[in-house]
Amino acid sequence: MKVATTREELNADRAGLAGPVAVVMTMGALHAGHAALLRRARAEAGSLLLTIFVNPLQFGPAEDFDRYPRTMEADLELARECGVDLVFAPAREVVYPHGEPDVRVAPGPFGEQLEGASRPGFFHGVLTVVNKLFQLTRPDLAYFGEKDFQQLTLIRAMVRDFDLPIDVRGVPTVREPDGLALSSRNRYLSPAEREQALVLSRALAAAAAAGDVEAGLAEYAKVPEVKLDYLVHAHDRYLTAAWVGGTRLIDNLGVDRP
Repeated sequence: MKVATTREELNADRAGLAGPVAVVMTMGALHAGHAALLRRARAEAGSLLLTIFVNPLQFGPAEDFDRYPRTMEADLELARECGVDLVFAPAREVVYPHGEPDVRVAPGPFGEQLEGASRPGFFHGVLTVVNKLFQLTRPDLAYFGEKDFQQLTLIRAMVRDFDLPIDVRGVPTVREPDGLALSSRNRYLSPAEREQALVLSRALAAAAAAGDVEAGLAEYAKVPEVKLDYLVHAHDRYLTAAWVGGTRLIDNLGVDRP
């Protein structure tokens, strides 16, 4: 496995990859959910490229950019175990050599709702860095987790609308045995908060079973320590976000079309 940190190293190492080339984009702090992405990509591609970059554009002024977990050595070990051929782990100035970009990708109306409404500018930052990394890594296939379903939907729309020659594939959410969706931010939770966080998956399951958001809201009402941001039905899914202590978590659950 090779590790590139500059554009020059990436170009040289990318040239030697056999196609089709798959990319998995992450901010590091890898866990079993990322491993599922990597293993799916490894099984379906000729070569596998992993990016690790904590993107400053998608963090608001009061968000957790500085404390976001950085676990590079452990990340590289997991990458080796999953058969990654090339890791691109650039510094901020490599991705943004001219400073933060003045021109950014606008996410459209859906990108201003839900996560976009709660975190203004979030999807502008996400789509901008994904677009830049697409240009730098030149993949044939790209794999993203369905846990970040709104993000996946917007990336697919960007690829369609910009005519990018990339097949974007979603991978189902990986959960703990008790239902908690895996997230790099779960490590912020205390044991008590970890228990409280289970209300997200319970609320989604209740809403999906009843076909009614109100059933999910009733689950949230049982755990007043958790501060609900939203629970909605959109794009054949129930999507939710909530604050558990000082940690904001998201989750979603697909439902069959009527």
